[in-house]
Order: sequence, then structure tokens, then C-alpha cells
Amino acid sequence: MGPVRNIVVLTGAGISAESGLATFRGPGGLWEGHRVEDVCTPEALMRDEALVLRFYDARRAALATVEPNAAHQALARLDAEWPGQLMIVTQNVDDLHERAGAQRLVHIHGELLSALCRSCGENARFSGAMMESRVCPSCGRDALRPDIVFFGEMPYEMERIERALMECDTFVSIGTSGAVYPAAGFVQIANATNAWTLELNLKRSPGSHHFDEAREGPASRLVPEWVESVLAQA
Repeated sequence: MGPVRNIVVLTGAGISAESGLATFRGPGGLWEGHRVEDVCTPEALMRDEALVLRFYDARRAALATVEPNAAHQALARLDAEWPGQLMIVTQNVDDLHERAGAQRLVHIHGELLSALCRSCGENARFSGAMMESRVCPSCGRDALRPDIVFFGEMPYEMERIERALMECDTFVSIGTSGAVYPAAGFVQIANATNAWTLELNLKRSPGSHHFDEAREGPASRLVPEWVESVLAQA
């Protein structure tokens, strides 16, 4: 491992699970009691819009009951104190990174606190219940949907993320299953440019063998330890 100057961090559901938010895949392949196909595909939105909107309304409301944990806070500290390049890419749609103070942040799968207009394509901050109002503030049409990247849709900022991965010397994956693409392939992009790669996870993922090092344990312990070691080199 050489000198660290340019870091890309990927975070997944495991970092927010310690704050009390349900992980993407629960027992039996269910997501908070629902099949993913019933709440997270364009077809589901067309088939049963009310079910999808209620599901995301409930998830949005749940954000008020949780707080950032030590892992979120450590990454926010890294963001504030790291003098080099940094991109935090999160698969999570919650706002816990922001509430902890992170700014160099990309939500690859969208955000619960944002709405997307199916008519004009604009997105806007949204914190209420979509079942009660779906009027777009830009075009005035009743066409808002959750600003969530459903299965089959293109994740956000992919070109920018891939460019950062090709330029980084350190890639760290935190609390991810290593099973959802394209994020599961980020480590291979980083490896292709000889970056040092590290996985921090509660247990080894299916992609652990792609990393130079894999550490097992809770994110609330592993992430502050790693951030402390990186900032000591700055």
C-alpha cells in the first residue's frame, strides 16, 4: 500500500443497519415485508402505484426515528479533514450521511427525501407523504414518484463515479453485500488501476476475494478505526 491521496468509499445497507434501518434483503428475500419486485421496479409502480407510494412514505417517515451512528460520523470527519480527493458513494437512500455532515457524497440509488417528476423529469426535495400530494413544483402536474433508482433503471452519476474509481489510489467498501451491480463491480475497476482495496463488513461478502484486505466486524467500530489511521497519515 503506497501513499494515500485519492479515496473512493462505497457504503451500503450495513452502515445504516446499526442505526436501526432495515437492510435491503431481509429473511426470505423480503424487503421490510415486501417482495422487491412488488415495490422497487417500474412495473410495480405501474401495476400498484398506491402500494409503492405507501411503502416509500413509510420508509421516509422512519428516517425521523433514527440517527447517524459512529460509522457515518467517522466518514463525515474524513470528509471534513481529508486534504486529498474523496468521493463517498452510497447505495443507501437515507439521509444519515448528510446528517452526520458528509458533503462529498453521491447517492447512486436516489434519495428518500427527493421526488422525481414523471412528466418533466425534474427532481426536488420532498419530505411529506406522496400519497397525499404528487404535484410537481416545477411543472404543476400530478406526476411525482419516489426519486429512487428502481431495478432496471440506470443508477445516478455513473460516469463521474467510474472516473473517480479510475483515478483513486484507495477504494473502501463498507457494509455492502457485494451482490448488487454495478456497485459490486467497483472494486474491479479500482483493481485495474492498482488501487489498494479494502472491505469493511460484518462478514465476508461474495466479492471479498477481489479486495486486498477484508476486515470483519460492525461498521461502527471498523470505520472509525480506519478513518483514524488514514487521517494520521495526512
